[in-house]
Amino acid sequence: MAASTSADFISLNSASSTQLSRRKVRRKRINKNKKKNWTKCTDIADVEGFLDDVRLQERAVGGLISEKSDDTLFFVDTGIEQKDLKLNKGKTKPLHIDLVLQSTSQVPPPKDILSHQIPNAKKLRRQALRQEKLEAQGIVPRNKRLLQARLLQKSLGKPSPIPSTGPRRKYYDIWSKNSPLNKDLIGKDSWYLQQTKKQRIKRPDWLQTKPSQLAAVEVISPGGSYNPTFESHQALLLKAHEVELKKLKEEEKLNRQLSVPVKEDIATEETTFQELCQGLLEDSEGEEEEKEKEKNHPVSEDTPEDRTVPVAVGEKKTEKQRKREKVLKEKKRKLQAEKEANCKKQELFRLRSIKAVVKQREEELAQRKKKRMEKRESDTTKPKRLGRLKYQELDPDVQLSTELSGCLRTLKPEGSILRDRFKSLQKRNLIEPRERAKFKRKYKLKYVEKRAFKEITL
Repeated sequence: MAASTSADFISLNSASSTQLSRRKVRRKRINKNKKKNWTKCTDIADVEGFLDDVRLQERAVGGLISEKSDDTLFFVDTGIEQKDLKLNKGKTKPLHIDLVLQSTSQVPPPKDILSHQIPNAKKLRRQALRQEKLEAQGIVPRNKRLLQARLLQKSLGKPSPIPSTGPRRKYYDIWSKNSPLNKDLIGKDSWYLQQTKKQRIKRPDWLQTKPSQLAAVEVISPGGSYNPTFESHQALLLKAHEVELKKLKEEEKLNRQLSVPVKEDIATEETTFQELCQGLLEDSEGEEEEKEKEKNHPVSEDTPEDRTVPVAVGEKKTEKQRKREKVLKEKKRKLQAEKEANCKKQELFRLRSIKAVVKQREEELAQRKKKRMEKRESDTTKPKRLGRLKYQELDPDVQLSTELSGCLRTLKPEGSILRDRFKSLQKRNLIEPRERAKFKRKYKLKYVEKRAFKEITL
């Protein structure tokens, strides 16, 4: 033991002390008359440790352990329950759950001064003193008199009127003919009701019709069952296959329209120049041919007598010309009248053919009407265009033959109930088709390197 202590600890002889004194660093002189050096150069660790210990004891036990008596800190445990209850009267140990919920802190909460202040305290005190004086004289205040009268009325058994807004009031349909709201209007003249604006407004028919005749929950095809037949499942797979084919065709069409053309179809400078000159050279050649024809075959100047002589714009017509024009107009009018009369005579012999035409026209109109009615009925089950977007049908929920299981427990869930209900509302024209709002940043993001992280290099 002696050897170990001599090796582990420094001996306190004079030689070692002199060596330590030589090795001591010179103490730094600090000016303690300044406030900033009070806490900086003063060791207060022992004081803080003591205060932490005191706070811990106050929280855990409710005070200093040294000040507590032994009876409050300990209890007798003999192992017999009845004997322990007698020995430790009033020291029954609570459950741990109750101890957790109890407040262990003995520090009182800060007093809220405003909660103890009563507004108009002096006025209320004066009113209370005055009321006591009046009661001593035998004078009862008005509110108490009313309360006593109400209690007396209840004791006599007089039925109190039920207020119109009370929960015990009778309910009625305001739209029915026997509504109590219409008692004053029964037997009144319709003109009087219209002028006094007391006549009931007629509910329009379109409010009673549904926006769509589709059922709220549509029954899926038999192929969507967890244990379908082979035929029904194949029919559902074919339907899903057609949907995918349609998508592929649309995608191919878009790629074909946006694809770069072949080298033969690419426009060059020569082809663009030919397109610009298209039709210009042909017109000039045609004009030259017309001029040559006019030179070879001149137009004859002889005019027949019946033809009207052209008159210059500035010249006045002669009386002979006016008479000739009048005679020609009269002839034309007579010929038109004779033609119409002959047509009417001929129509008498065409009654059968006219009846056949009318019958054919009526049948055609009836077919058109029937088609319109069928289209109108089919439109009641179709989604309408309520907004800028068109309704898009959901893809059918399909499971492949390998994914099918004959048990509901091992069935793989397909689709989403929330999406199905949302699309059902759109299909029944209750809400317009929507798409997810796209976040568009107004200003571009600006990346700034903070000064605190500039010096860090990895």
